[in-house]
Amino acid sequence: MTTHVIVGAGLAGAKAAQTLREEGFDGEIVLIGAESDRPYERPPLSKGYLQGKSEREKIFVHPSGWYAEHDVRLRLGLRATGVDLDQHVVRLDDGSSQPYNKLLIATGATPRRLPGPAHYLRTVGDSEAIRERFAAGGRVIVVGAGWIGLESAAAARQAGCEVTILEPEPTPLHRALGPELGDVFAALHRRHGVELRLGTGVADITETGVRLSTGERLGADVVVAGVGAVPETGLAREAGLEVGEGILTDASLRTSHPDVFAAGDVAEAFHPLYGRRIRVEHWANALNGGPVAARAMLGQDAVYDKIPYFYTDQYELGMEFSGDITGYDEVVYRGSVEDLDFIAYWLRDRRVIAGMNVNRWDVVREIQDLIRSGAAIDPKELSSD
Repeated sequence: MTTHVIVGAGLAGAKAAQTLREEGFDGEIVLIGAESDRPYERPPLSKGYLQGKSEREKIFVHPSGWYAEHDVRLRLGLRATGVDLDQHVVRLDDGSSQPYNKLLIATGATPRRLPGPAHYLRTVGDSEAIRERFAAGGRVIVVGAGWIGLESAAAARQAGCEVTILEPEPTPLHRALGPELGDVFAALHRRHGVELRLGTGVADITETGVRLSTGERLGADVVVAGVGAVPETGLAREAGLEVGEGILTDASLRTSHPDVFAAGDVAEAFHPLYGRRIRVEHWANALNGGPVAARAMLGQDAVYDKIPYFYTDQYELGMEFSGDITGYDEVVYRGSVEDLDFIAYWLRDRRVIAGMNVNRWDVVREIQDLIRSGAAIDPKELSSD
């Protein structure tokens, strides 16, 4: 019997398994995951679930009976320790081995760590532990003003905590959105009573708070660190697959070995639109990448060419972001930034390379069409409602 193995039981892995069955694959599917929970989605962990607004059952990709009903063998609580590319075998930390015909690596990423005790938000258990600490009130320090840090800060404020954000860059989301839109998020959090200390580094974390790079100490009841993540490339690297920042793949998510694929946070995939490899850590990448990898595993002519997409909800701000701001030279706004009702367009040489709609909906396709077109456009046209 033909066996397709998926290492990584997150969203990308679960959607790949689903797609294999939907595309008519009748062989064995084995889905291996290091966590004990069946596959779940991670965005709620820093959004609705962290805030106590959504139930635990709603985070899961599939109902509990789906895997048995679709003859997908779940091997949970197991970590893959090695891959023998010649023998087509995955070795597991319980001493067993799992043969495969095709292998998908969807191992995701792990949070970067800081010295000292802090909470990190990656798993459902992490989210529950942080939510419990927020419910107790007190002073919260969030290290890092990226997406996870800002969403955690918003959840802490909504729980009634006193919140300080520490960020070494001059604005929140400085690399993701640039200073112009970073200032929008800074103003949003300040309006909600968050203290932002920008251009501030952290030397270490203690049980009672944080010591800054200046030597100053700040007290806290809980510290949450959101300082980025590192792709889990160790399995691929040790197996001899080509690895850069992530596992290197072609546009079909095939690695340097023809029978091994990678998807989700861990993949650094060639993107036809950009003409280079990119690695995207967001939810949509896992949602859409898993199915493409599955179709490629079945020999179909599958290409992953989705434009990077992300969304967030913080206080009264809801937004969707599409594209990549690398190399932008201008930001154009349509609507009212002050009223948080606008679209921002990032341009390079008068061409739209990214867009973000804030509290405006059903415009993502329009924004992504502009990005794909590569057409030069008059900024005045973009700014006109």
